[in-house]
Amino acid sequence: MKSISLSLLAAATLGLSLAGCSSNSTSSETAATGGATGAPVLTPGPWRGVLATQGQEIPFLFEVKDEAGQPVVYLINKGLNGEERLRCEDIKSAGDSTTIRMHAFDAALVVRADGAGKLKGTWVKYDSKTPYRVPMTAAAGAQDLFPATKSTEKTGSFGGTWRATFDDNGKRYPATGVFTQQGNLLAGTFLTNTGDYRYLSGQVSGQDIKLSTFDGSHAFLFTAHNGPKEPVDITKEYAPNTLFGDFYSGKAGHETWTAVPDPKAQLPDADTLVYLKKGESRLNFKFPNVLEGGSISPTDPKYRGKVVVVQILGSWCPNCMDETNFLAPWYEKNKARGVEIIGLGYERSGDYAKSAPKLRNMRERFHIGYDVAFAGVSDKDSVARSLPQLAKFVAFPTTIFLDKKGNVRKIHTGFSGPGTGQYYQEEISAFNKEIDKLLKE
Repeated sequence: MKSISLSLLAAATLGLSLAGCSSNSTSSETAATGGATGAPVLTPGPWRGVLATQGQEIPFLFEVKDEAGQPVVYLINKGLNGEERLRCEDIKSAGDSTTIRMHAFDAALVVRADGAGKLKGTWVKYDSKTPYRVPMTAAAGAQDLFPATKSTEKTGSFGGTWRATFDDNGKRYPATGVFTQQGNLLAGTFLTNTGDYRYLSGQVSGQDIKLSTFDGSHAFLFTAHNGPKEPVDITKEYAPNTLFGDFYSGKAGHETWTAVPDPKAQLPDADTLVYLKKGESRLNFKFPNVLEGGSISPTDPKYRGKVVVVQILGSWCPNCMDETNFLAPWYEKNKARGVEIIGLGYERSGDYAKSAPKLRNMRERFHIGYDVAFAGVSDKDSVARSLPQLAKFVAFPTTIFLDKKGNVRKIHTGFSGPGTGQYYQEEISAFNKEIDKLLKE
């Protein structure tokens, strides 16, 4: 989403069945190694989990299935484009603890039984620079994401497109909210200049809304009320039907936001946010291949005379996962046309020995057939240093199109994933249109 976070895995509707949930991280807390496989506390069927953080509850749904005698957990997120089911099969038990690895991310749910059909435990993120643990509970049985609540207010109408502004401690940025409503059920997402917040779903209660999502590494809760919060600032005028909201992200992230209905709401052109420095026309890099042995450069013979797509990504980035889930099968279908893709991975650690395995794991999980290199640490400054031809860098993912002569022809910031509905279709259409144009030259 933002420059080093979201820039907010791909949907089951696109065929995301993540094969394996292994991670190279270890932790004595999780008993993730050496334990007996199997998790009797994970009874098959639907479950509802709750993350307790910042004085809030972030709910999420998951399902436990028995596959070949082993438990498999599917995180379920619903949104504009149906639902996604994120498969987690790396599940190990030791003593009374069970560790559920979070598919593509370096994170886990560490749980134990807390009575019949109940779990208690912790959501742990291993790639965080500081200890990252959030208490969680879960209960078995089919349940709504948010419990139904009664309100004396008339049920509001929140479907449609909204022009939103988020405030991150004084740093404001625009967003477009897109929602569908059926009764008191609400689904949608927010798009920003750096990506989208993926699948969001929740409920309407009177003039209040709640939306949440949990992908294993990111937990979001959006709340809002139609009308200003108390006390009202009498020095300001508020448009009718203005949403005043809060955005809670994981352990400590918090922003406020407002939104007004606007069917014409749109963000700045994603093809203009990142550009080359004056006098530059090509990328000049050479990074180590994650498969070990050798390096990758756009000047390699393999890429000469071909259209090349450079994908700036990270294994920690959910929007990057959405893009990769599109690019990997697209490449297999189109590589014979004379097009190549180079993935440049920026990870939490600058150590190749630590980061390359994560990118290799991502490569295997998404069946990536194109080359992937380890390029550096996952922050804007690192990208700027490693790709000095860029005048600026805004967000992960960023996609750079090179023509057959190696010239940069287009730089696209972010990726609108399948959770954005029609915006995803427009994203794919624009990508194919650019490739077709470059191949014809």
